[in-house]
Amino acid sequence: AHRYPPVLRTHDRYGNRADEVDFHPSWHRFMGLAVEHGAHAMPWAETRPGAHAARAVVLSLLAQIEPGHCCPISMTYAAVPALRAEPALAAEWEPRITSRTYDFGLRPAAGKAGVLVGMAMTEKQGGSDVRANTTQATPTADGMYALRGHKWFCSAPMNDAFLVLAQAPGGLTCFLLPRVLPDGTLNAIRVQRLKDKLGNRSNASAEIELHDALAHRVGEEGRGVSVIIEMVNHTRLDCVIATAAGMRQSVAEATWHAAHRSAFGKRLVDQPLMTQVLADLCVESEAATAVMMRLASAYDTPGDAAFRRLATAVAKYWVCKRGPGHAAEALECLGGNGYIEETPLARRYREQPLLSIWEGSGNVICLDVLRALSTSPQSAEAFLAEVEPAAAADARLAAHLDGVKRLLMSGADQSSARRLTEDLGLALQASLLIAHAPAEVADAFCATRLGPDRGLAYGAVPVKAAGDIVSRHLPEV
Repeated sequence: AHRYPPVLRTHDRYGNRADEVDFHPSWHRFMGLAVEHGAHAMPWAETRPGAHAARAVVLSLLAQIEPGHCCPISMTYAAVPALRAEPALAAEWEPRITSRTYDFGLRPAAGKAGVLVGMAMTEKQGGSDVRANTTQATPTADGMYALRGHKWFCSAPMNDAFLVLAQAPGGLTCFLLPRVLPDGTLNAIRVQRLKDKLGNRSNASAEIELHDALAHRVGEEGRGVSVIIEMVNHTRLDCVIATAAGMRQSVAEATWHAAHRSAFGKRLVDQPLMTQVLADLCVESEAATAVMMRLASAYDTPGDAAFRRLATAVAKYWVCKRGPGHAAEALECLGGNGYIEETPLARRYREQPLLSIWEGSGNVICLDVLRALSTSPQSAEAFLAEVEPAAAADARLAAHLDGVKRLLMSGADQSSARRLTEDLGLALQASLLIAHAPAEVADAFCATRLGPDRGLAYGAVPVKAAGDIVSRHLPEV
């Protein structure tokens, strides 16, 4: 799917608009596997508790093998809470969204065994500033809206429908935009071209134009951002999951290589300098995984809403920001072999930066952290209540948390937003490792991330029990 990326067909052989994207068969195999195992909708169809956490595990496994297909899977999962702002529309679409059947192709949704949903918000002139969007939505006689404008990024353009934002008479509004109309005709969505991306090449990302394309309103006019933000929060969770998955893949490749490669008379994994680097990579991976699982479980628990509000933004910033450097260091553990396309780490190296950009790049997320602190003060209270119990068990976390509280009390502004968000992320990771990880892992994290002697590169600060930490992460065969 990466070697043979998607191909756009704008027209058929007779010159008619086709606006179809052709994928390699391996793409469809991955999509079918993900849908079959519920990665796209498990929490919305599963009545047992813990469905978001269980889905996080499934998505993590899939993302380690082939991350590109997780984009349409993630958007479909995240679309449901936004759709529920329009109950009648949700009742019509949810049964097909939650189906475990992957049914590819441009046909009316009513006749398909299963559907996938995407999201397209960004426009050329505004980027992350969606309130600057210029796409217009004009009401029609039958209760729908005609959308005219464009979207600069529309990933997975062969999905069956998209949640989009457009300017209605009452202001910026959320709409459900189907690819195919009920009578079988293609909606007026023109796929202009596919992006030539650095990574994530198995997944198509398109530029589209809307020529009076028909769409259903989701929620009230003028409430578009508040409706679609429910989708954004869930896709931000998935960015954390996918980053943690990438770290796990990187650690597996690096530790396996070091355990089977000998140089200078002994295995790499047994050489103290390499052991320290590997242990540091393992600790980073374990911390990301702990946050991934705690955050996913917060989506299972209504009482965690306040914690979830701040923790989602903090985790999206910090875990995803750590991804690219982690991939680069893991690749270096393989030496020149890691730089070759035959190894998966070259692809992972290109993939990790995307997860820091998607659904809000670093500055956008830090602004959201400030927004959460100012508009939802209970989110800070819930966050501190989450991490404070662990501080009693480790003086380094306690001192770090005192610094976080001082920064919060000082009224952090944009100039200190990254520092604050980073410190919140470190506090959350440390508290989770102290509570749930082996003592040597928690100690290594606190020593290298919270102590006064912090290194700027992986392996710069000696880690106790480094060999035990690496052995814990070494793949078994």
